[in-house]
This record gives sequence, C-alpha cells and structure tokens, in this order.
Amino acid sequence: MKDKKLQETKDADGNLISPLLPEDVKNYLIDIDGTITEDVPNEEPERMATCEPFLDALETLNKWYDEGHMITFFTSRTEEHREVTENWLQKHGFKYHGALFGKPRGGNYHWIDNHLVKATRYKGKFTDLVTVEKEIQVFDDEN
Repeated sequence: MKDKKLQETKDADGNLISPLLPEDVKNYLIDIDGTITEDVPNEEPERMATCEPFLDALETLNKWYDEGHMITFFTSRTEEHREVTENWLQKHGFKYHGALFGKPRGGNYHWIDNHLVKATRYKGKFTDLVTVEKEIQVFDDEN
C-alpha cells in the first residue's frame, strides 16, 4: 500500500491511532476464485495457472486502480499458491497493490473491525457499485 495516501489519525486524547485513507479512496479486498475467475479449489492447483479471468472483473478492477483506489486480493489460496497466483494476475494484466493468502474457507463471513466495513457479494457480474438500502446486523452499543 502506498503509505503517502494514509492520513495520520489521533483519538480524543491526542494519541495516534490507525491511519485512514482519504474519504475518496476505497480500500478494496477482492476474492479471486469464483469472483475474478472460475471457482478453482486449492485441491486442484494445476487449474490456477490456466483458468481465464472474468473480463468484466479485469476491466472494473483496473479502472478502480487507475482512479486511485487500493486493490488487494484476499484469497483462500495458501502461501504455496502465491507464485502461480501472482504470475496469473500479471499474465492477465490485473493492477493491484497486494495479495493476502489464507483467508478462511467456507464462506458465511462476518467481519468485525474497528473501521467501517462494506461488503458486496459477487453474483456473476462485475460492474461499478451502486447504492441500495439493506438491513444489517450491528452491535447493540446503546445499552
């Protein structure tokens, strides 16, 4: 990640806390298998080198990168798959800032963080994001 984008942040007492990106920069964490290419399980790593990218994902992600957003792949592939994965991303022209391996498998994710987290479930078509109202679960912090 380009540290020059990160803004120093302090709490009410003046203590440094985790830095933030500017409001106009999104920090995208994007899955690989089943999201930017076919769903290739870790048990069939030979397919990781030959699968084809979803062209709408390639176009959209590279556009977001060019607009200055942060693109990080967050995958259930293991560290043993790093070389084949990074070679594949480069071969197909994906622009990105980093790749995180070892995401828990199985889905049904519930992310808890001290920063705002927005989640978008991929359902077969990569486009620009649109805003819709949905019901979400939150902590009961009023009691």
